[in-house]
Amino acid sequence: MVTENDIKQFSQQCNDIFEQIARDVIGQEPVVQGTVIAMIAGGNVLLEGVPGVGKTRLVRTLGRVFDLPFSRIQFTPDLMPADVTGTNIIVKDEAGNSKFSFQPGPVFANIVLADEINRATPKTQSALLEAMQEHTVTVMGVSRKLSEPFFVLATQNPIEQDGTYPLPEAQMDRFMFKLLVPNPSLDELMQIVSMTQKTMEEVADKVCTGEQLLRMRATANQIPVAEEVLKYAMILTSATHPDSECATETSKKYVRVGASPRAGQALISAAKVMALIKGRFNVAYSDLAELAYPVLRHRIKLNFEAVAERISADEIIRMILGEVDKKYKKQL
Repeated sequence: MVTENDIKQFSQQCNDIFEQIARDVIGQEPVVQGTVIAMIAGGNVLLEGVPGVGKTRLVRTLGRVFDLPFSRIQFTPDLMPADVTGTNIIVKDEAGNSKFSFQPGPVFANIVLADEINRATPKTQSALLEAMQEHTVTVMGVSRKLSEPFFVLATQNPIEQDGTYPLPEAQMDRFMFKLLVPNPSLDELMQIVSMTQKTMEEVADKVCTGEQLLRMRATANQIPVAEEVLKYAMILTSATHPDSECATETSKKYVRVGASPRAGQALISAAKVMALIKGRFNVAYSDLAELAYPVLRHRIKLNFEAVAERISADEIIRMILGEVDKKYKKQL
């Protein structure tokens, strides 16, 4: 059972984490908060933004703050699956006999940065699927468990399309959040340049271990969710499907395919963490509304009409939220 003291400790631990990250990453508070929420909840994150806005630096800083083994995979068109997962190589023992020995790939770390993930071919991208969902890697018929906690934090550039491969739908669905990394404001840009003139190195200190992170996750899992709030989250997920019983006029008009059940799971898991960060003992409707954007924006597929009218996924989510609130909140 979660006590009031547990909530205070959780909230204080998160404040310490945010404080240390802020020493290396200027601004980007929603992105930082979203990434930390996903890590505590056990999800993977896709960071989308133009080059130079601090995506890679954020991930490196997280490795320092959580004191976890960190590996970086630079995705390129010639990257092979074995370069990610590892492979069996022939080695000689003391007697001079040859035998196969497994050489682990960079995916065998606690935090894996998949840099520019959309530059690799679908075959290589799919090498991460099993690791992201089951936290195991299977090579030559042998499954190996990855050490916990395990996260994939991937980055992609939204404007450069030459030599890129769109992520398969199955892989997009395995990211708990898709976070949009905006350009810094003028004040933030001044601070960034001033800070990097002194040193380009990260200076954040360790404030949380892997064991503490797993304990925080266990605490979050025990947070109660009222049946009405749970139903609201499921209605919201179902409302993104144009052919479902909860479909809204917006989804019927602009959505081709709605969000999967993983979206509902992600909404509840992340909302529990957000409630604790805010020092609350229960999940609120406002938590779900705030998290709907990073959870749903990469899971709903827009139809031709939405593309033709240049309506973004976030705008569609905003309209669906409004319609769901209007239609269902009074009934809950």
